[in-house]
Amino acid sequence: MGGTGVGKSSLLNRLAGKAIAKTGVERPTSHEVTLYHHQRVVIPHLPEQLPVASVNTARHDDDGKQHIIWLDMPDFDSTEQHNKQLVLQWLPHIDVLIYVVSPERYRDEKAWRLLLAEGGRHAWLFVLNQWDRGDVAQLQDFKRQLGQAGFDDPVIFKTSCTDIAQADEFTELERMILSLAESHNIQQLQQSNLQARKNALKQVLQAQALELGAQQHAQALSSLWQSQWQTTAKLLAQGFNWPIQQLADYYARHAADLVGNPATSTQPVKAEIWDDWANARFNDGLDEFILAAGQLGIPALPIKHQLQPLRNKAANIMRTQTGLAARQALAMPGNWLQRGALKLLRIGEIILPLASIGWASYQVLTGYYQSSRQGVEAHYLGVDFAIHSTLLIALSWLLPFFMLKKLQPSIKNTALKGLQRGLTQGLAQIDAEVEQGLRNIREQHQQQLYLLAELASFCDAREPLPEVAEHSALKRVLLSHKK
Repeated sequence: MGGTGVGKSSLLNRLAGKAIAKTGVERPTSHEVTLYHHQRVVIPHLPEQLPVASVNTARHDDDGKQHIIWLDMPDFDSTEQHNKQLVLQWLPHIDVLIYVVSPERYRDEKAWRLLLAEGGRHAWLFVLNQWDRGDVAQLQDFKRQLGQAGFDDPVIFKTSCTDIAQADEFTELERMILSLAESHNIQQLQQSNLQARKNALKQVLQAQALELGAQQHAQALSSLWQSQWQTTAKLLAQGFNWPIQQLADYYARHAADLVGNPATSTQPVKAEIWDDWANARFNDGLDEFILAAGQLGIPALPIKHQLQPLRNKAANIMRTQTGLAARQALAMPGNWLQRGALKLLRIGEIILPLASIGWASYQVLTGYYQSSRQGVEAHYLGVDFAIHSTLLIALSWLLPFFMLKKLQPSIKNTALKGLQRGLTQGLAQIDAEVEQGLRNIREQHQQQLYLLAELASFCDAREPLPEVAEHSALKRVLLSHKK
């Protein structure tokens, strides 16, 4: 692989002994991946995400190179984003990277960034191509640049892939590639590549765990919400004073319809407790809580998603709870003592007048009977008796009647108490639903941290690597580039 115009396709053609990769003056020349392998080699099943349709396949019959599968990569530093994507998709499946530069392009910034990102994941061979146009100072500068990237003793070959024969190190490059293709080296390369990818994955997992925030901060979400909810609920309760009075008036005027036959009541509600003002204050409270959670290091997006349904549901909760509580209050007005006294007065309103009438009738009958037996004219049916008995009967009816009137609870006050109770129940339900959402977030947070730690522990598992000779070529390209 390499940048545009460094001659990597020409180098691959020279290694192959025939033209398998397209060369030319057009930039970029390579728009696709060229796969070059022995005709008896069966390519393993490739991952589905690899762009297999962008692969140009070529085969050879050189048995001495049957363990080598070549990939000629597109020019990753070109202006075409597609080329860079192809390179990044194929890189994880490569054991040895032959990094090709030219005297004019060895300081390319895009190539340098990719080298820094991929430095520990592969074995590296470096080729300073077009050496016929280079000099020793450029070679030394290139070595210093690689040293800054962490390659203490990079393996650099100077080649010149032109039609005119040049003295270069192409033969040494071929020999190095063949030596790396030996079976024990291949095993070492694959295991080293796998471990490097595990290390990179572990770093990603650890960074992701930091992004999730500490577990103790997630546990503190409930107390953080309660602190915010006390302020928000107090503000809402103060703002509900006026609409709750308006709604109590409405219930007082339509109590009979609402309690007697609420399903067929056609009277529209003229006041709403949970209006646009209340909805805005509630959303402000949620936003402030989410912001405070973010300052603790907890990701805000999961909390937003968890609480989003409640933003639309809060008005319905409050409407349902206040309406139900008002109807229950109107169906059973007053407290239990008032309801007991009213029940006794209603009974007395019937019994006392009947008892008075019965007493007066008894007095008339007994007096008439006694006077008949004695044979004298009765004087008990005088004006005084008539007045007294009439007053007694009237008082026995009027007294319970007026007491019922006076002790009857106010419909508006009854509705107001019911609405206040419903308001308390509605706010409590909203608080409970937020708490349930926070419990879900804490459980998800704990589970995700556990899964990240478990995956990171898998990345720590290391398989024993084959022994590598101290002065072997593999030692130089694989192990000594790490500081």
